[in-house]
Amino acid sequence: MSTACPGRADPAAWRVVMTARDGGARLAAQPVASVAPGDADGPRVSIDASRRFQTVLGFGGAFTEAAAVTWQTLPEAEREALLQAYFDPATGHGYTLGRVHMGSCDFSLGHYAHADVPGDLALEHFSIARDRVALLPFLKAAQRVAGRPLTLLASPWSPPAWMKDNGRMAHGGRLKPECREAWARCFVRFIQAYADEGVPIWGVTLQNEPLAVQRWDSCLWSAQEERDFVRDHLGPALDTAGLGHVKILGWDHNRDLMVERASVLYGDPDAARRFWGLAFHWYGEPHFDHVRQVHEAWPDKQLLFSEGCQEGGPHWDSWAAAERYALALVNDLNHGTVGWIDWNLLLDETGGPNHVGNLCHAPVLVDRAANRWVAQPSFHVLGQFARFVAPGARRVLCTATREALATTALANPDGSVAVVVLNRGDEALSCVLTHDAGQGRIDLPAHAIATCTLPPALPAAA
Repeated sequence: MSTACPGRADPAAWRVVMTARDGGARLAAQPVASVAPGDADGPRVSIDASRRFQTVLGFGGAFTEAAAVTWQTLPEAEREALLQAYFDPATGHGYTLGRVHMGSCDFSLGHYAHADVPGDLALEHFSIARDRVALLPFLKAAQRVAGRPLTLLASPWSPPAWMKDNGRMAHGGRLKPECREAWARCFVRFIQAYADEGVPIWGVTLQNEPLAVQRWDSCLWSAQEERDFVRDHLGPALDTAGLGHVKILGWDHNRDLMVERASVLYGDPDAARRFWGLAFHWYGEPHFDHVRQVHEAWPDKQLLFSEGCQEGGPHWDSWAAAERYALALVNDLNHGTVGWIDWNLLLDETGGPNHVGNLCHAPVLVDRAANRWVAQPSFHVLGQFARFVAPGARRVLCTATREALATTALANPDGSVAVVVLNRGDEALSCVLTHDAGQGRIDLPAHAIATCTLPPALPAAA
C-alpha cells in the first residue's frame, strides 16, 4: 500500500477490502497507490500503533428462536453456506460472540418459560426441551464451523409469568419478592443445562431492557433492584453452584441511561465486584459519549454492545441500515467497547417470524420461496470488522482529518493492524493512510467503508 519501509513486509502485502453503497463492491479487494514523502495532500488517516487501549473479545450475533427456525427451513447446502459465511474463521466473518434468550423473547414463536409450572419454586419441572428443537441445533452447528465454543451471552426477556406481579410475561410487571431465590436458581439451571448440551454460557445479563414495558416479553427492574438481586441472589447462587466464572453484565438497555445505571450498580462495593461490566443497545439517540463516560469513570469494568438492529421491517438492500452499523461499530470501539453482538443472525423475507409483529431487519434475509439466503449490505459491513479484527486485538490510536471519515484501528495478536475507514459523505475522497510503516492512498467512493490490513512487522535487517 505504500513505499517500502524497513522492518515491514513488501507494500504489496498491504491489503484493502471495500464495501460501497454504489457500484456493487462487497468485501472487494481494492487497488492501492504508493505515496511519496511530502506528497500526502488531502484527507488523512493517521495511525499510532504504539498507543494501545482496550482488548477486543470479538463480534457476533444473536441466536433467537426466529433465526433458528428460519435457518432450519433452508436446504442443507444453504444452511451450511450460511454457517460458513458467519462462523468460519478462514473464509467467513469468523464470529466468536453470540447471544441467546433465556426463555421467550419477541423473536420467538410464542411465550414460553423453562420453569412453566406455577408455584414450582423448587424448579422440579425446569426443562430446556423447547431449546433442543431449534436453538441448540443452530448453536451446535455454529460451534462446529467456528471450531470452538462461542463466547455466549444469555439474557432473559421475562421471568415465568407466575413469578411476576402482573401474572404475564408481556407488558412489564416485576418479579415477586418471594420468587427471587427461585429466579436466581433458574439462571443456574439454564447454564448447567446448556453446559450438558456442550454449549457453555460465558456470561449473563439480569434482564433485557429492564426499563421497557413492551407488548412482548418484558420485566421492569430499577437500578437498585438489579443491584440488590445480583449482590444478594444471583451472584451467590452462581458461586454455590460452582459457576463463579460466569460473567454478570449489568443494564442491557440503551446508551441514554447507561451512565446513571452504572453509578448505582457500581456504587455498592459488594455489588460492584459481581459485575464484569455493562451491556448496552443502540435504540433511540446514539449517545456515544455515554459509552466513553462509563469507560472513563470505571476503567476496571468492561463494555459490551449486546443488541442492535434496524427496526420497522426487513429493509431489503438498505445501505442506511448498513451505515448505521458501521458508524456504531467505529464509535463504540473508539469509546472503549470490547465486543459487539448484532441482533438476529437471520430472519425471513418479512423480517420475522415475531409473535407480536415486531418485524425488523437482519444482515441475512431468507427468501423462503426461492429457498435461499441473501446477504444484505449490513452483513458485508459487519464483515469489514469481524473478518479482519481477531479476538485479543488491541485498539490503537487512529484519527481522521475530515468529519466525513469515521475511523478506528486495531492491532491483532499476530502483529497486523486493521484500519477501518467509513466515508459517510456524499463525495468520493482520496484518502492517505499514514503509519510508522509508511503511507499509502486509497480511494473511497461516497458512502463506502474500507478495511486496510497492515501485515506484521518483519525483524529489522542486520
